[in-house]
Amino acid sequence: MPSWSVYTLFVGVALVAAFTPGPAVMLAIHNAMHFGWRRALWSSLGNISGLLGLAMLSAVGVNALLQASEWAFTMAKLVGAAYLIWLGVQQWRRAGDAARQTVDGPEPPMRSAQKPRELYLKGLGVALTNPKAIAFITALFPQFLDAARPMLPQYLALTATFMAISLLTLSTYAGFAVFTRRRLSLWFGSGWPQRVSGTVFCVFGLGLLRLHRTV
Repeated sequence: MPSWSVYTLFVGVALVAAFTPGPAVMLAIHNAMHFGWRRALWSSLGNISGLLGLAMLSAVGVNALLQASEWAFTMAKLVGAAYLIWLGVQQWRRAGDAARQTVDGPEPPMRSAQKPRELYLKGLGVALTNPKAIAFITALFPQFLDAARPMLPQYLALTATFMAISLLTLSTYAGFAVFTRRRLSLWFGSGWPQRVSGTVFCVFGLGLLRLHRTV
């Protein structure tokens, strides 16, 4: 466990990083608007599971591989970008369904998308296909590790804290999205929130294509 002063500083940095909107936040907002807060929680759990996986991969040196191999970095970048763009396209397609709902009546339930397993896997995929997240975790954690203390307990403490903060953040955004949806139901029914979030996903995906290895 790091010293309390270092740990407090880490919590502050992690809070700022977690509350900065990104793909996971947009996914939580999208799922909350369509399926409710409890369903959105499953995608958030998938996302923090992905963060755990990234932390473990980072600990065994996968980030070093991405930094050393241009081919590995490029492949990870392309997979992550393709996945985020695919999510964006899916939300644009659902925007048309939402708009038709306001004219033709209730929309048929999206049973497969509402399954907890599907939502969990989508959140997991958003976390695992973002090479920038691997670089973030690897760059952040070493700054708060004390070489004079056992490394494993410190790494576990920072990982668990970051997961808890991320879950709190995503749940907060999801709750806010549900509250906003109830107040502005007609606007949500127009399909524009889906188009906005879908566009953001595509922008994040295209942004990954501009990501370069640090030397």
